[in-house]
Amino acid sequence: MDRYNVIIVPMTQWVPDLEGRQGPRYRAIADALSDDIASGRLPPGTRLPTHRDLAYRLGVTVGTITRAYTEAEKRGLIGGEVGRGTFVQGQRHMPPSDPFTWTPRPEPSIINMTVVTPEHPMSVSMMGATLAAIGASPNLGALLEYAPHAGLPAHRAAGAQWLARQHRVTASADTILLTTGAQNAMAVALAAVARPGDVVLTERLTNYGIKTLSAVEGYHLEGIAIDEHGVVPDSFDSACRRLAPKALYLVPTMHNPTASVMPQARRVEIAAIARRYGVMLVEDDVFGFLVHDAKPIQAIAPDVTVYVNSLSKSVSAGLRVGYVVAPPALVPRVEAVIRALQYSSPPLPPEVATRWITDGGADRIAEAQRGEAMARQQIARSILPASAVCGHPGAQHLWLVLPEPWRRDDFIAEAMRRGVKVTGGDVFAVGRASAPHAVRLGLCHPHSRDELARGLRTLADLLENPQTAMLSIV
Repeated sequence: MDRYNVIIVPMTQWVPDLEGRQGPRYRAIADALSDDIASGRLPPGTRLPTHRDLAYRLGVTVGTITRAYTEAEKRGLIGGEVGRGTFVQGQRHMPPSDPFTWTPRPEPSIINMTVVTPEHPMSVSMMGATLAAIGASPNLGALLEYAPHAGLPAHRAAGAQWLARQHRVTASADTILLTTGAQNAMAVALAAVARPGDVVLTERLTNYGIKTLSAVEGYHLEGIAIDEHGVVPDSFDSACRRLAPKALYLVPTMHNPTASVMPQARRVEIAAIARRYGVMLVEDDVFGFLVHDAKPIQAIAPDVTVYVNSLSKSVSAGLRVGYVVAPPALVPRVEAVIRALQYSSPPLPPEVATRWITDGGADRIAEAQRGEAMARQQIARSILPASAVCGHPGAQHLWLVLPEPWRRDDFIAEAMRRGVKVTGGDVFAVGRASAPHAVRLGLCHPHSRDELARGLRTLADLLENPQTAMLSIV
């Protein structure tokens, strides 16, 4: 008999036992899994029930089982194989307590906090099985041909599922177009609504990617005022009257670089101004999965929003899978831009993404990324002075405002001299805007939490002992 059916019986015996366990239910289920593996009741190689089946039999939600399996996977107890299921690995595979620590490697000479590129070992373990399954598929040949300009229908449908589940975007598959990552999605979106020489607005401090893109494509980038809640509506309104812009590019959720989250009321106000002046909003929501109660502007005003996203921050940067969601009337124009720029996205990476989205693997990675971001933020806030730290406590980066007498360039140079690399606020400043004496810290790139903590302690020591800063004062 298939072990899948046999294993249901001991697992349903957890029901009364779960009531006596401490902590959240998902953790209790993971603990029960650990106990049964340790006792030999669930030997290595045992195939576990699907999330839905086990949720039904235990009388809990599917989300609880997803979190339980994710927790067990972090502990090295189980592992997923795309197309086959989830299997017991056994405690001998249990990793260190820090689930983001990979196999041992030499300590880096420089702790790099300049990028916000999360990595997760779960994606590596899943990739081998996924590629093997794709290689054995009778449809492999289709993945080696040109895809339609907007992407294969199955990949667009999976994108719709993903954006609905993780980003609260409601869109039909025929309004979703595939790109090779968010940077490409930005290029496609802007080319669909603007021409070289046109004015494009953005936050006064903005994602460096839009600065480089505007320089290459010839857009006239103008920064508008921001505060702790993002774009200031009066500044946006004034810029629309004075400059007749074609678009406003903005990152309302986990703003890059300040990690702020725009309140709902302001999102509604920004959308109303865009409608009033006929300005298209290009909304970058790559960090949106980190905050489930932040509804994207696209969901508020889909008629004036071209929405861009990717799996780079939530699942895997190397997949280079991005999505553009456009108003129906603009879809042909976006598709034409994709054809002109790249013809179509290569279909193999979206096939991997689609399989992970369909079997829940992508959701498990995203959940782990959320947990890791919060854990690393807690580490940062326990080490750095609270008065200097800005941004949402669930972000993958934070904004560090330098106290007097520090000046940005001196702080960056001294941090580098001590082995920590950070990004200065001037990198994000648009036009003639004065760059603040602040730095962005990417918390997700250091290899482990221990490495992150070492780097943060170095920075905290600099903040508390600014003797070096005095060297720049004449």
